[in-house]
Amino acid sequence: MSLITVGTMAFDAIETPFGKTDKIVGGSATYVAYAASNFVKPVQQISIIGYDFPQEELADMKSRGVEMDGVVVIPDKKSFFWSGRYHEDMNSRDTLITDLNVLADFDPKVPNSYQGAEFLMLGNLVPAVQMSVIKQLKQRPKLIVMDTMNFWMESALDDLKDVLKQVDMLMVNDAEARQLTGQFSLVKAARQIMTMGPKYLIIKKGEHGALLFHGDDVFYAPALPLEDVFDPTGAGDTFAGGFMGHLAKSGDISFENMKRGIIVGSAMASFCVEKFGPTRLKEVTRSEIDARIQQFKDLVSFEIELL
Repeated sequence: MSLITVGTMAFDAIETPFGKTDKIVGGSATYVAYAASNFVKPVQQISIIGYDFPQEELADMKSRGVEMDGVVVIPDKKSFFWSGRYHEDMNSRDTLITDLNVLADFDPKVPNSYQGAEFLMLGNLVPAVQMSVIKQLKQRPKLIVMDTMNFWMESALDDLKDVLKQVDMLMVNDAEARQLTGQFSLVKAARQIMTMGPKYLIIKKGEHGALLFHGDDVFYAPALPLEDVFDPTGAGDTFAGGFMGHLAKSGDISFENMKRGIIVGSAMASFCVEKFGPTRLKEVTRSEIDARIQQFKDLVSFEIELL
């Protein structure tokens, strides 16, 4: 089973209460690819980079089964760059710099070699760009999942609603679910979102875990309590990569298997936050992943006798 991921490959400069970095590699598609490649190959990347994106990073990703036929290199422009500072609670942040650079020219093309992919992960991008990728696919994937954010809800709501009609699942955080629907109750928000098109919905709640909705079914997975959280950047994309990687590996898109995918995604995200950028994702071994998934299982497993 193959997975197409569409998103940014970029640079970040990050400051948290635990330290700060100069420019390091980031971007939604980067995190998705590093996470998903632990479970499925190939991961078929669609993105845009400038002349400054490190060749060694591309080589590392290729060695993990990430295909780059859909990555366009603009030789006379720099890659997308974002800089941010996280607050003490690590849940909120201030954007300091956003340089679109090559992203301003992003007009993705799906290579012929990617046609027939069974899974599609649309990272957080302009809704019109997400729609463009869907329309280029000659065969509808088994599962289309999209991420979005509050900015598109404010600036491109009509286009966003058009894309929602074309996808099977939406991934957003709790604040975004409330903003999209005007509902404070996440259950009511979920029901409303599922009338917009997606049959499935994942609401990410950061350190408080994630919720999966489908019809009247709801599944909740907690986040693993961690001693140290150094950098939450990319955790949501890493979650998406783990989730999609698991589904693509198994080929099973049942609600029961999506529950397992939530745990796998949560486990991968818990590694991501342990170091700055995707550093920890490059180091993690399969045995560590299996042990972390077991920790999640132990966290929520219990027996009780009803009296």
